[in-house]
Amino acid sequence: MSRHKLLPVVLFLFLFNFMVHGKGDNRRPNVILILTDDQGYGDLACHGNPIIKTPNLDKLHGEAIRLTDFHVNPFCSPTRSAFMTGRLSDRNHVRSTVYARNHLNIQETIMPEFFKASGYRTGQFGKWHLGHNYPYRPMDRGFDSWVGHGDGGTGSASDYWGNDRMNDTYIRNGKLEKFEGFGTDNFFNEAMDFIKESKKKPFFIYLATNVPHKPWNVKKEWYDAYDDIDSTKYKKWLEVRDFYATITNLDKNIGRLRKFLKDNGLDENTIVIFSTDNGTSGGSTVFNAGMRGRKGSMFDGGHRVPLFIHWPKGNLDKGKDITEFTAHVDILPTLIDLCDLKTPKKGHLKFDGVNLAPLVKGEQDTVQDRYLIMHQQNTIEVPIKNRNSLVATKQWRLLDRDKLYKIKDDPSQQNNVAEKYPEIVKLLNEVYDKHWDELDMKSYPYPLAVVGKGKNNEIELVPDGWIRDTKNNTWDQSQVNAGVLGSGFWPVKFAKSGMYKFDVRRWPKELNQPINRIVLDPKQTDVYRHGNPVDDYGYGRGLVKGKVAKPLPVVKVQLVIGDEIVEKEVNNKDNCAAFKVNIPKGVSNVRAWLIDRNGDKRGAYYVYISK
Repeated sequence: MSRHKLLPVVLFLFLFNFMVHGKGDNRRPNVILILTDDQGYGDLACHGNPIIKTPNLDKLHGEAIRLTDFHVNPFCSPTRSAFMTGRLSDRNHVRSTVYARNHLNIQETIMPEFFKASGYRTGQFGKWHLGHNYPYRPMDRGFDSWVGHGDGGTGSASDYWGNDRMNDTYIRNGKLEKFEGFGTDNFFNEAMDFIKESKKKPFFIYLATNVPHKPWNVKKEWYDAYDDIDSTKYKKWLEVRDFYATITNLDKNIGRLRKFLKDNGLDENTIVIFSTDNGTSGGSTVFNAGMRGRKGSMFDGGHRVPLFIHWPKGNLDKGKDITEFTAHVDILPTLIDLCDLKTPKKGHLKFDGVNLAPLVKGEQDTVQDRYLIMHQQNTIEVPIKNRNSLVATKQWRLLDRDKLYKIKDDPSQQNNVAEKYPEIVKLLNEVYDKHWDELDMKSYPYPLAVVGKGKNNEIELVPDGWIRDTKNNTWDQSQVNAGVLGSGFWPVKFAKSGMYKFDVRRWPKELNQPINRIVLDPKQTDVYRHGNPVDDYGYGRGLVKGKVAKPLPVVKVQLVIGDEIVEKEVNNKDNCAAFKVNIPKGVSNVRAWLIDRNGDKRGAYYVYISK
C-alpha cells in the first residue's frame, strides 16, 4: 500500500484512539472497585486493630489516599445502590436487603454504563444484591461479564441451594456453573481472567466479596493464624476468630491481585479503590476504632468505613489522610472526573454525591458543606418517618430527630447535646422534613421482574422477593427448610400476551425433590464451618431457632395470578405443580399456596415462570 493511501488509515486509527482513550497515549485508567461485606473501619490492622492480620491491606493503606471520615449506609444493598448510582438509597428505591425492596430502580444510570460509554470493558464478580431477575441483573445493567451468586448472601433463598462458599455453584452471565475452591479466591480469579481478556481495552471491575459476612467456612490454616491470641480477653472469640480469618484470606487475595497487576505492567495506570458496605458485624467486641455501634446502627460504627484510593500514574500513591466528610455517593462523580468518562446517551438522574477529584489530587482542601440523610428500616415495606433516621454533617449527627452529637468533640457519641444546641436540632430536622416530603417513598412502585421478552424466557420467584403479608422471615434457605409459615406476592410484568408455564415448588429446581420430603444435606465439604451449627438439614447455616426441618403434608397447590385462581392436587412423589395459564400483556401479582391436609396454607417458596 502506498504512503498516501496508508495515511487515511493511520489518521483513522489515531482519531479512534483519541475518541476512546483521550489525547495521544493518555489512555484512560483501569478501575477496580473492591467492596467487602460487613467489614468495619476497625477490622484492619492499619487502623489500630491489635489482633487482625491484614498485611496487604495495610500496605495499600500506606500507599493510598485515605478518606478517614467516609460514610455508607448501615446495611448492604442500600450502600451498593449508592455506590452504583451516586444517589442516596432513599432516592434510588433501595431501602432494604430483602423482600424486593433491594431492587435498584431500573430508571437509574449506573456506574458500568458510564464506563461502557467511554470504551471500557466492564465486569462484576461476587455479590450483587440489587436484583434477581431480568432486568435487574448485572448483565442487564451494563456489565459485559458477571460471575456471582443469588440476590443476597450465601444461603439466601435466591442462592444456589447448598452453597457454603466452598466448591459452590455460581451464575455466569445468567447460567449456572460449578466452581472448585473457596468463593473469594474464585471471584479474584475471575477478575484476573477478565483483565487478561481485556487486552488493549481499559477495564472497569466491580469486585464485591461476600466475606466476612456469615456464614463462615474457614480452612484450618486460616484460623490457625490466630492461635496465639488469648481468647479469654474477648467475647464470642470463636466467631471473631472466624470473622477475622475470612478477612485474612481476603487480604491474601488483594496481595495476589496487586502482584498480578504489577507483573502485567498494569499497576501504574489502574485505580484501585477499597471500601466496605457497612460497619462491622463481627469485630466490634475486639476493636471498633473508638466508635459506637456496628452494622445496622445509625451511630458512626454502623456507617463510617474505610475508603482507600490508589493510582500511581495519577500521583495518588503517596499515603495521605483526607479528613473531610465524604460518602459513597461521591465515588461515581469522582470517577467520572478522574477517568474523563462520557455520559451514556440516556443521560442520568441528578447526583447526590460530589466530585472529590480536586480534593484527592490536592487541588483543594475542603468540600462544600453538605447533609447526608439516611434511614435504616430493613424489611419494612412502608417506610416510617423519623424511624432510625440520620442527618449527618461534618460537625453533627442527628439521630431520630432528638439525639444530637457533636462528632469531632465526641467521636464515641456518648453525649446527647440536643438541649444545648436547639437551633442545630431545628435546622437539621427542617432538612430532614424537606428530604422526606420531596421523595415520598411510600409511592415508590414495586420492582417488576419481566418475563416473555427476547431471550429472557424464565424468571425464578423466591421468598426473599416476596412483598410480604406476614412478618415471618423467609429470606434464608434454613427458613425454607424449616417450613416457616409465610406468604406474599410477586409483582410480574408479562411482556406479551399468551400462554405461560408456572412451575410451583417447595424446593428449588436444582434439588428437584418432592414437595413433601425433608431434604438431607447432599454436600459436606472438608472445611470447618462456624457461625451456625452444621447439621443434616441446615447446609452449614443452621435452622431457625427453635425450629426443626420438617416435611409439609401438602395435598393441593393453588396459583393466583391477578383475579384468576387455578388449583392442582399433588401426591408424595410430586416435585412440583405445573400450570399453563393464558395471561394478558401487562402487570399481574402472582401468588402460590401450599395447602396441607388440615387445610392450612403457606406461601409456596419457589415459582418458575416461562413463556
